[in-house]
Amino acid sequence: MHAPARLARGFGWLVLAITAAYMVNAVLNFWFDFPGATAGSGDPLSWVQIAVYGLAALFAVGYVLRCPDLSLRADAARISLFNRFLVRAAFFVVLFVGLGDALVSFLRVQNLLDGVVGADLARDLGRADFRGTFLHLPLVILGIVAGALTRGLGFIWLSLLVVIAELAIVFSRFVFSYEQAFLADLVRFWYGALFLFASAYTLLEDGHVRVDLLYASMRRETKGRVNSIGAILLGMTLCWTILIVGFGTASSVIVGPILVFEVTQAGFGMYVKYFMAGFLAVFAITMMIQFVAQFLDAVADRRGEPGGRDASTNAM
Repeated sequence: MHAPARLARGFGWLVLAITAAYMVNAVLNFWFDFPGATAGSGDPLSWVQIAVYGLAALFAVGYVLRCPDLSLRADAARISLFNRFLVRAAFFVVLFVGLGDALVSFLRVQNLLDGVVGADLARDLGRADFRGTFLHLPLVILGIVAGALTRGLGFIWLSLLVVIAELAIVFSRFVFSYEQAFLADLVRFWYGALFLFASAYTLLEDGHVRVDLLYASMRRETKGRVNSIGAILLGMTLCWTILIVGFGTASSVIVGPILVFEVTQAGFGMYVKYFMAGFLAVFAITMMIQFVAQFLDAVADRRGEPGGRDASTNAM
């Protein structure tokens, strides 16, 4: 493989590695009270966090050097395949958490929870931190396992689930005169997940709307140049902005709600508002991964390598 292709692969994997290291350090900062990689050389824990970045960079470089003959498109396909797993796991997480939390909220509002789980546990489930730790966290783990054991992109079914949840609100309100806050919370929870989780898949399938004045008439190599530059300057920059702003401090827009298990103020609604802050992180991470894959594909197009999407479309 030529040096420019190796450099492109190295850049792409370095972006992914640094993103992973950044997220690991965010967890260490806010959940394990580490001082941060920029705290200074006086704190040994800071050196641990610096080492995380160093090891991540070494992994990226080592991977590219260990597989020097892997093509750009093959690398992009591997990255997209991993991204599919992340999105699929995220779907099962919001499915299980949504159904589980809605059931608990229904039992609470109907005063049935005490009889089902006992008075003490029912009281604890009314606390956001307890419900998040002992109900949501096991369901999150179960969702990740389900995502690893299944194939296909489950989030596509979220659109059907949102419609079913909306129909349940309509029937319960106008047929049975029954309306509770947790029903609307469930719709917002699933709709937010659908909108944000589907973005990376839409990018993979080239389904985002283009304001196209010049692009369609460009040669394939020129399109590759435009896409590679756009993936870096517009795509990756946006994702890094979300991650840096969202994980900057303990009161940031993503970290703050998660740390305190933030919930809505609507009485017996669902306790999943902090999850919706986490949706932004899932969006940024999955889009970052997909932009790297798009960057590698675009460089392959610019180099005229076979197997591009435009070439396949023309052949068909």
